[in-house]
Amino acid sequence: MSDPFHDHRSLLFTVAYEMLSSAADAEDVVQETWLRWADVDRSTVRDPRAYLVRIVTRQALNRLRTLHRRRETYVGPWLPEPLLTGPDVADDVELADSVSTAMLMVLETLSPTERAVFVLREVFGFEYAEIAAAVDKSPAAVRQVASRAGRAVRSRRPEPAANSQVEQVMRLFLDAAAGGDLQPLMEVLAPDVVLFSDGGGLKQAALRPIHGADKALRWMAAVFGKYPDLMTYDLAMVNGQPALRFFGDGVLDVVATIRVEGGLVTALYLVRNPEKLAHAHGDAAQLSR
Repeated sequence: MSDPFHDHRSLLFTVAYEMLSSAADAEDVVQETWLRWADVDRSTVRDPRAYLVRIVTRQALNRLRTLHRRRETYVGPWLPEPLLTGPDVADDVELADSVSTAMLMVLETLSPTERAVFVLREVFGFEYAEIAAAVDKSPAAVRQVASRAGRAVRSRRPEPAANSQVEQVMRLFLDAAAGGDLQPLMEVLAPDVVLFSDGGGLKQAALRPIHGADKALRWMAAVFGKYPDLMTYDLAMVNGQPALRFFGDGVLDVVATIRVEGGLVTALYLVRNPEKLAHAHGDAAQLSR
């Protein structure tokens, strides 16, 4: 007989990752959930899936409040930890959108409770009563939180672009990185595009977001032009969409994802912090709803 924890492990990891934007922290939360599940009298559990999600949500909420305090002293812009994903995630459009860098950035603007309620309701379809048990609120209060969080997300989230469109743009970046011609990129960058680079104080990165196409391209050319002979590049599925990975002397150095709206790139997200790159290569993460 299979163990419900192992049956739902990918779901638990997905819930934790969408709440924390960190694969490393999500793995820790899933492990903590397993330790608590091991001590549970299974005969008292009517719905193991809901029960396990309740545990993982509570653990993620505790960790999220700690992470928020830690991020207040983070060096430069903070970006979600990139996560290598498989074709099964890309095929599930709603799941891919929910773990996209752009969406995770929107979720970062919510309070911990709002984020938990939104993720459980909108992404995973849990009932208000089930969510209430996970966040220690009444179903009526959860309904109000869900409404408030939903309005906030809808006002900020971009319409998801088709992966074929994102890949087409990323190939322009790939060609520019290989050949040095940045001009084709100017045609797909929105004039008010914003570039976020996350080095965490460990790698060179802009300490503030860079606004405008000209400034963004000049910054990228200056940073990556320093060691072109050591750079290799590839396209990979990261957070459910095509992304560009830069390798310096064989070591993953940068993961770049984008937000596309109306056919133009409105945001560039470059993660260079080496502590965040462990899950951007190797085996794809197992995500599920």
